Amino acid sequence: MADKLKLYGFNNLTKTLSFNIYDFCYAKTEKEQSEYVDYIDEMYNSERLTKILCDVTDMIGANVLNISKQDYDPQGASVTILISEEPLAERHVDPSCNLGLSLYEKRDSVVGHLDKSHLTVHTYPEYHPDKSIASFRVDIEVSTCGKISPLNALDYLIGSFDSDIISIDYRVRGFTRDEDGRKFFIDHDIRSIQDYIKEKTLEAYDAHDINMYHANIFHTKMLIKELNLQNYLFRNDIREFTPKERLEISSNLRKEMIEIYSGRNIYD
Repeated sequence: MADKLKLYGFNNLTKTLSFNIYDFCYAKTEKEQSEYVDYIDEMYNSERLTKILCDVTDMIGANVLNISKQDYDPQGASVTILISEEPLAERHVDPSCNLGLSLYEKRDSVVGHLDKSHLTVHTYPEYHPDKSIASFRVDIEVSTCGKISPLNALDYLIGSFDSDIISIDYRVRGFTRDEDGRKFFIDHDIRSIQDYIKEKTLEAYDAHDINMYHANIFHTKMLIKELNLQNYLFRNDIREFTPKERLEISSNLRKEMIEIYSGRNIYD
């Protein structure tokens, strides 16, 4: 539909992709838990998050107008990027916008703004107070207007983080008109968010859709299938634990994942 549809004026449809990504690990002591938070803060600081969002901007064919970023104390980081669908002449760019040139190189936090569009990312390290399970959550939103689509960068974003649970929402809002004045509330065909994720990526997850086609709202939840315990041990080797301890750690990790995936407390 997008290739054949001739519009009257600008494409006013807003396409928003937002999702949470969760990564888990076993951090046994308070010291290890604190070190895990420090590790995540360093691994996913605002500089790296800015690089990821700038890559996304390139992938969807947009142009950076402004970047704002921030690292937080005691932990976490945020980045926002304002983008435009087409390049803007320097005389048309608001003088308060930085085009990402200086902030990207020097500052510790980032926010980016786009003309009619934006990208944001926020991070939240956290750990279970009793069961030695630490987690890291990333909230990402890519919102665009016009022809560019945030779905084109979905698989790249998933691959940019260690993802045990992924909760994705995609919504098309507003309307645009064709040359005859007829309203269109979506300008592309979509069956499922999963169609925009590579098959190799999907093979590692159990995925479930909840879609409201009449409202142009799409939702997909994904939970990692297999747990290789060694990959979840922070500062520890699997050989340090007895078979019984390994089973208990794996069980606690899986229970934590299932509760977050389900959005409710199950094992209390």
